[in-house]
Amino acid sequence: MTDDNLLPFCFPAVRRKKITAAFDGGRISSDGGVMLLAQADRRLGVVERLAQAIPDARDPDRITHLLPDILRARIFAIACGYEDADDLDRLRFDPAFKLACGRLPDSGRNLCSQPTVSRCENAPDLRDLIRLMRVMVDLYCASYTKPPDAVTLDIDDTVDVVHGHQQLSLFNAHYDERCFLPIHIYDTATSRPVAVLLRPGKTPSGTEIRGHLRRLVHRIRRHWPQTRITIRGDGHYGRPEVMQWCDENDIDFVFGLPGNTVLNRLVDATADDIRTRRALDQKPCLRGFAETSYRAKSWHIDRRACARIEATTKGLDIRFVVTSIETGSAEHIYQTLYCARGQAENLIKLHKAQLASDRTSCRSPLANQMRLILHTAAYWLMLTVRDAIPKAHGLATAEFHTLRLRLLKLGTRVIEMASRVRLAFAAACLDSSLIRHIAAALMPTGP
Repeated sequence: MTDDNLLPFCFPAVRRKKITAAFDGGRISSDGGVMLLAQADRRLGVVERLAQAIPDARDPDRITHLLPDILRARIFAIACGYEDADDLDRLRFDPAFKLACGRLPDSGRNLCSQPTVSRCENAPDLRDLIRLMRVMVDLYCASYTKPPDAVTLDIDDTVDVVHGHQQLSLFNAHYDERCFLPIHIYDTATSRPVAVLLRPGKTPSGTEIRGHLRRLVHRIRRHWPQTRITIRGDGHYGRPEVMQWCDENDIDFVFGLPGNTVLNRLVDATADDIRTRRALDQKPCLRGFAETSYRAKSWHIDRRACARIEATTKGLDIRFVVTSIETGSAEHIYQTLYCARGQAENLIKLHKAQLASDRTSCRSPLANQMRLILHTAAYWLMLTVRDAIPKAHGLATAEFHTLRLRLLKLGTRVIEMASRVRLAFAAACLDSSLIRHIAAALMPTGP
């Protein structure tokens, strides 16, 4: 049968010279930057850590692809924008991917295919996934060279729309979709992921949130017994069970607090003053802050509530937060501390939209949780590559999609010789100096 890829085709002539093309350039990869991901994996050891947490029940005499090789190929593919397992049916022959996974581009065995990846994703049971989640928390703690004095962990959920009959999917009236609502937890000061949990498409209860936080903090405390931990989230995480648990375990918190007539009455004097001054000065907007002591019926003690009061030509807008932090002004608590949780939304976008972690199409929730772990591992690799970029460079704060286009999607000729393998990148590569710098920065120091 004729291979159409080898047949030439034409483009419009340029200056009366005919242009023909064919896919016969040889061993050229369009993802030469995957080698940077391989170096990031060697730096972190994330693939080996995950593989050690999964028992391999296969017959050793019949194994073609080791578990670390399967995970490595899948995670590298996700980071390069190939979020579906069946993409490996083509990538398994790619010379750059083979080289990044530790196999020679020509003489080495091809990588695993989609059926092998799918079996791997569906193999872990609940206990295996618990160990894998612990590995991700351990990886986060190990990312600090020494225990920090304090960390702030942002917790939030995001909608993951489903289109089949996946277990745990529920209809959510707010989103008008059948969906999951996975919980994401990040250290937003460093953009590092801490945990990603698949869960049903409904608002979490206080008991559920308390259980997740209890297990997470217990694992972190094994590494950092003296670190001050602050939990930050929006209104539906400020449940009585969660705040009481934080009090009992010496954990600080800042949560959004839905307003009501009682809270509005407690800050009415300040609100009236702000509204009056705005009207007298004829300003389009005037903002102020206030704090009060408040105790809801379901709370066992009085708590500090801080309010952001904003008067505009359209009326008065008041937002509240509740916190266990006793120091700092109301303005600092709301404006500086609480509003910083908006960065968590950007990190969720990197995880969900730019690494396609919403591809949770497996029927089993265990397999879908496994996919979230693999996408989180890809997040770690992309973050490690970005952290190797000099802070003054324009890509030091770039999103993952930009990094993928500039650093990973590189046309590369892969040449295997008798004693070495040579990668020939394009001479016109715009980021050649930066790629050289990242490769040197991620070079392992040991053997």
